[in-house]
Amino acid sequence: MQINDYIPTVGTLRNVVDITLVFVIVYVVLKLFRGTRAVPTMVGMVIIGLLYWLAVAQELATLETVLRSAVPYIGFVVIILFASEIRQALIYFGNRLRFPILRRQRGSLGETIYDEIVLAVTTLASEKTGALIVIERDVGLRNFIDAGVQLDSKLSYDLLVTIFNPSTPLHDGAVIIQRERIAAASVFLPLTKNPGISRELGTRHRAAIGVTEGSDAVSVVVSEETGLITYVENGVMKRNLDTTQLRTLLLGAMDIPVVERKREQTKTMKESETEITVG
Repeated sequence: MQINDYIPTVGTLRNVVDITLVFVIVYVVLKLFRGTRAVPTMVGMVIIGLLYWLAVAQELATLETVLRSAVPYIGFVVIILFASEIRQALIYFGNRLRFPILRRQRGSLGETIYDEIVLAVTTLASEKTGALIVIERDVGLRNFIDAGVQLDSKLSYDLLVTIFNPSTPLHDGAVIIQRERIAAASVFLPLTKNPGISRELGTRHRAAIGVTEGSDAVSVVVSEETGLITYVENGVMKRNLDTTQLRTLLLGAMDIPVVERKREQTKTMKESETEITVG
């Protein structure tokens, strides 16, 4: 059989789709693992694979036996070492393959409710009061909410500023916002295990990264030392933000259409012009 006999098979639409899907999956997985502890671990596993190939090729019986005995346990090792990365990858695919009808309705109260968050964060930053606010999206944070002090209160500027006041019992920990209400305060979150995170970042920032690595939530951090505002999504930080930048990121994360924002801004401008004319 000649090589030309394989060309029609490879050229079929089914095989093209098959190869494309594999390429996309591998690309997305590598993109998710980039910059995490999974990369050096994967390199180590490749090296072990090369050692096994060398042992078989050169008939190194002892080395081959040892490596062959370890093969059945590789699956368990992968699950243990890559638990957070696997969870993040599943969340990534799940959020993009989920039907629109099954998605939670986010941003149902429009921009106003998130302006309360932005205003509170800006106030806390000006006073250099440390704060950590986590906003739930499609993936539930019920296990963290249950471990904190449950409030289920209306989200407001006054309540957020009061919670993070250093003289109040609830200031230590995070506030979780669920369905545009303050679900819980004084919540302690898992810290990121990413070795690439700067040592200058404290527990508050590491917790903000950790919760976004294990879910699709977004978090906002106010540094107690510098007063800088940081936004975290999918484990990626955007630091030293101003009010406008933070507001844009939050509204985008909560799927509030750009058209709605422009319409509200136009309405406000027209009202201001009317007041000036009347005056």
